[in-house]
Amino acid sequence: MDLDSKLSDQLRGIPRSGIRDFFELVIGRTDVISLGVGEPDKPTPWPIREAAIRSLEKGQTSYTSNLGLESLRISIAKYVEEHFRTSYDPKTEILITVGVSEALDIAFRAVLNPGDEVIFHQPCYVSYAPTVTMAYGVPVPVNTRLEDNFALRASDVAKVITPKSKVLVLNFPTNPTGAIEPLDELEKIAALCVKHDLLCFTDEIYSELLYDGRQHKSIVEFPGMRERTVLLHGFSKAFAMTGWRLGYACSPPLLTAAMMKIHQYTMLCAPIMSQMAAIEALKLGAEAYEPMRQSYEERRNFVVGRLNAMGLHCFNPGGAFYVFPDVSSTGLTGKEFAMQLLEEHSIAVVPGGAFGPSGESCVRCCYATAPDLLVKAMDGMETFVKSRKK
Repeated sequence: MDLDSKLSDQLRGIPRSGIRDFFELVIGRTDVISLGVGEPDKPTPWPIREAAIRSLEKGQTSYTSNLGLESLRISIAKYVEEHFRTSYDPKTEILITVGVSEALDIAFRAVLNPGDEVIFHQPCYVSYAPTVTMAYGVPVPVNTRLEDNFALRASDVAKVITPKSKVLVLNFPTNPTGAIEPLDELEKIAALCVKHDLLCFTDEIYSELLYDGRQHKSIVEFPGMRERTVLLHGFSKAFAMTGWRLGYACSPPLLTAAMMKIHQYTMLCAPIMSQMAAIEALKLGAEAYEPMRQSYEERRNFVVGRLNAMGLHCFNPGGAFYVFPDVSSTGLTGKEFAMQLLEEHSIAVVPGGAFGPSGESCVRCCYATAPDLLVKAMDGMETFVKSRKK
């Protein structure tokens, strides 16, 4: 049988993840210092794990409502109102999903018709464009630039809006750059959404991880945006809960009901144990993530200082736990730099091109790594850079 001929035409044009392709080279190697995987180096805080253990001991192993546990949705509503200054009805406007990735996927599938255009900024998380394509939409990237600290300019968004534009996707702080969006630009982008009647899907997964005393502000807070925005958030990054696979979407009732239709026929519901743990996470709030945030800020300061000192231009990111240095001064592309650094010094970083063409000259380094390993990684990288600049 010719199985290749049986594959979906829609699937054929979707590339494999550039991150995963690179890390196939790392799997099984115990000598590698990895600055590649985007997750905290600490386990989930103990009180959160303990809540899940208690739920298992009580035999809480059943399905939940398709929307998720009502008690969790109530907790999310309180948390979102406190952190995003926007209120949502836990009965009709909050949906618990299996990670933010599922939330984004079903949001696209709920609104896109074939040919609808989705605008997003690059460099960006690797799944955005493929997820749009799988929903039969048309990805429309807008490049951000190192000279702008990878912030998104409203004027660049305006240039790509067409009658087919339906959704604008935002992710600030951004993976892979750690960029944050200036408030004046965010306000202009909100005005564009209202003017052109665009939906906005805003991925806020790193919103708790801000530095230098910054306070987060979401586009949903601007006039006219709540009615057209799907606010996507979860527990993976701030609460070190990547493996629990739990996210949520907040949106007007019609959009929530549309997403829930897809969710109930595919995922049915998120695991109840994860949901019970998430209730405890929200109860702890900053008590759980603030020590990690402070540690990340110290590590950011160290890594950015070392990278610039060795001659790799790196702006100081305002959030998340990534740096995105430009390696072109070595005469190498991001992919060449990553491959040779891995081969010669057993240090793994991600080629910037994995996050879009505008990242080709950069690499992504995750500094949510043990401080002693960060020192070793920077020492090895400095030796490598010096060898290429002779």
